[in-house]
Amino acid sequence: MQTVLVTGAGGYIGSVLVPKLLQNGYRVKAVDRFFFGEDKLPKHANLELVRADSRYLAPALFTNVDYVIDLVAISNDPSGELFSEATWQINHQSRANTALAAKTAGVKRYILPSSCSIYGFQNNIVDETSTTNPLTIYAKANEKAEHDVLRLADDSFIVTVMRQATVFGYSPRMRFDLAINGMVYGAWKNKVLPLMRDGKQYRPMVHVQDTTDMMLMLLTADASKINQQIFNVGGNENNYQLGPLAEIIVEEVAKQIQAPVQIEWYGDVDHRSYQVSFDKIERILQWKPQWDAKKGAQEIVEKLANGQLEKSVQTITLDWYKELAKWQRIIKQVEMYGGILDIQPTSG
Repeated sequence: MQTVLVTGAGGYIGSVLVPKLLQNGYRVKAVDRFFFGEDKLPKHANLELVRADSRYLAPALFTNVDYVIDLVAISNDPSGELFSEATWQINHQSRANTALAAKTAGVKRYILPSSCSIYGFQNNIVDETSTTNPLTIYAKANEKAEHDVLRLADDSFIVTVMRQATVFGYSPRMRFDLAINGMVYGAWKNKVLPLMRDGKQYRPMVHVQDTTDMMLMLLTADASKINQQIFNVGGNENNYQLGPLAEIIVEEVAKQIQAPVQIEWYGDVDHRSYQVSFDKIERILQWKPQWDAKKGAQEIVEKLANGQLEKSVQTITLDWYKELAKWQRIIKQVEMYGGILDIQPTSG
């Protein structure tokens, strides 16, 4: 049985990936701070939960590990801007350090899930050879991590970078601060989908099931095809203009709730737009996504309707980080003698 170490294992993507790894016969070391709780992962004989910060991983953690999937990240632009120093430390430096520790320990493969956001906004369709244009701390830190891990690759340490399109779909650690997920929730809850004018801007999307399937594939793919390679992960047909995307979502939500749903336009015209080519991953790995926005919207609305899914402060990443920071301040102010009401006995 081979062992996969997954950082950020309790997050939006990790809580979908880890069960798949277990189902496919891997032993998993799930490394996370577990800000969103350990209950997002299943109990399993081959699952080891490791509560640790990716900035301080002990070298011994990588002993007898075969593969590393380095998911850990401060995971969106607003969080990256507010917690800028932590974003640089986690999204860039900790992943560079993890890759080096993995190589030193004899790990066979290292996978870095990065982001298509490093392309910024472009006039032309971009591919893996295009000039990048990272505009946010989140994107810039991802690009730095890519550079640092790729140069560690050699014949015995296979390194692959996944530039993921914007992820959507259901996860046990659900996020409604992602484009499609948030649009579906708003349409379902309020029967109105707010959309910034004029809806012609493009965004690439990929379902969480598809991107985690690709992670599994990379564990066994021909090393000569994936080593020191960057792959855009998504599908050409999932480059959506936001106006038509909103229409797909409105139609699916209206069908599910059997009530009309309206698009409500607001703001000035948003000229920020980029399309991504996914030809390389299809050509080299013969892979195409199985999910599209219509299928993803159906999935989310069904779970909202039957009560399996609800919106809370935990489903908006930045709001939850702020909540944790607030309670840390409160607890530090009132804690004495090792507790609040229950305290540690003192001597003398």
